This record gives sequence, structure tokens and C-alpha cells, in this order.
Amino acid sequence: MRLSRSTRSRGAAASAANPTARPRPPVRGRPSRRAPTRKPARIGRWARWLGFGLLPAALLGAGVLVWQSGVLDRAAASVSEASLRLTGDLGLKVRTVLVEGRGHTAPDDLLALLGVERGMPILAVDPAAARARLDALPWVADAEVERRLPDTLYIRLTERKPLALWQHDRAITVIDAGGRVIPGVHPGRFAKLLLVVGEDAAPHAAALLAMLEGEPDLAEKVTAAIRVGGRRWNLRLDGNIDVRLPEEGAPAAWARFAQMVRREQLLEHDVALVDLRLPDRLIVRTSRGGVPPLRAKGQET
Repeated sequence: MRLSRSTRSRGAAASAANPTARPRPPVRGRPSRRAPTRKPARIGRWARWLGFGLLPAALLGAGVLVWQSGVLDRAAASVSEASLRLTGDLGLKVRTVLVEGRGHTAPDDLLALLGVERGMPILAVDPAAARARLDALPWVADAEVERRLPDTLYIRLTERKPLALWQHDRAITVIDAGGRVIPGVHPGRFAKLLLVVGEDAAPHAAALLAMLEGEPDLAEKVTAAIRVGGRRWNLRLDGNIDVRLPEEGAPAAWARFAQMVRREQLLEHDVALVDLRLPDRLIVRTSRGGVPPLRAKGQET
């Protein structure tokens, strides 16, 4: 239904004459206009989300700056020192240092290396760090460190055992059973040890000594062993007697030589060289080039 212009004019005039009159509803069928979108409200929501993201970032950045400045480390160290002092006041302090297995390591050097003093808080001793420092000592092969509360620090050392003197590159050093050099040890302290000579003599020294100990009386007469060609040994006995061991079957040849010494008093003769390299015979030479009188069968004279 379409209203005429005069009708709309009369309605407007009536509204002006009576302000309290209720406005007439819109005519049915006429489309209503939508309210415009509120852009400021959308901008407000984005601002809130941006604020929520910036706050953690700001806190994180502040934390990084504090960490880099070392403030937290200093604060933690201060708290830790205070706690350790408190444990010491409660009786958890070092009163006894018990060391087992020490033979060559000086006790003063050991305590100085660990930085341990009697009366210090025992919880201030780090067993793992202490063990690492002890393992670096020349004589120490292995170490164990325990805090036995309330007042005892227990240390067990496994020291390296000097096996022989090793001559190579015009130098003499002390080696252990593994053929490793024990640093800082003067060879004069162990002058009675067997001298092994040769570039690859050290790693084979333990096997040689084990073979020699099979005949202990004869082994005491061996003063040096020279490694030949990386394959075999020449022995030097008291009285400048040279004994040439074979490459194969050296233990059997050594036992055969010991038997000959006992039975024939071989070393009481003017012997300069004994060659054991042949499995079926023993060759003996004197310092004069002759051969001592022997009764053993199967020997070449």
C-alpha cells in the first residue's frame, strides 16, 4: 500500500504538534538499513591480543638480560655458600681424610690437589670432580672418592706399578704393566728393574717378564732385554752373557736353557753367547771363540 505525499506530510505535522506521540512503525514491506560496522571495536580487540603477546615477550627479554648480567648466578652462589656454611655449623665438616692404596703419591700433594682442608663443609667436596683430579696424577691408575657423613672423606687409590725401564730415543723412562710411561718419575729410583731396549719394547715387556719368571733363579741374572726387528728378544745376563731367544717358541727355549744351566753349570764357564734360535740345538760360544765342555746330547759344538 503506497502513501501519498499529503498523507506523509500530515503525519509529520501531527508528530510535531504532539511530541509525546509514539512514532509510527515503518511501513511493512520497506527494507530497513543496517547499522554501520564499528571499526574502533575491532581495533580494540587486536590491541588486546597484541598486548597479551607483548607481555610474555617483554618478561622473557627481561629474564635474558638478568641471566646475561650474572645476577642470578651470583645470587645462587651466595645462597649455596650460605647453605654450606650452615651444614658445617651443624657438624657436617671434614675432620678425617682416609686414604687407602697410596704408595708413591705424596699425601700433601694429594690434599693440595683436591683443595680439601680439615674443618671445611664436607658437602662442599664434589666426589666426581675430586676423582677426575686424582686420575690426572702420574701414579694414579684409578681413584674413588666418597663422603662418609658426617665428617669423613674416604679416598681409595689404585696406583700404577713400575714394571721396567724403557730405553728408546736415547732416553730411559719408567713404564707400567701396560707399557705406558709413568711421567715425572726418575729412573734412578728403580735401577733394579729390568731394562728393555727398542722402539716397540715397552708394549711387549710384560709378556717377556712373565716368561722369564717361569725360571725365577735364572730371571734374577737378566739385566737387559733388547727387542730385535720387532720380532724377538736378545737377553743380557750377568757377566755380559748374551742369550738369543727365537721368534717362535721362546718360552720352551728359555726353559731348555734353564735346564742346561742347572745341569751343566753352563754359566760357570767362560760363556759369551748362547743361541737358542734353533729348536733342536743350543749353540754356545766363549769369549775366546771356543766352546765350553758340555755333555748334553743334541748340541752343536
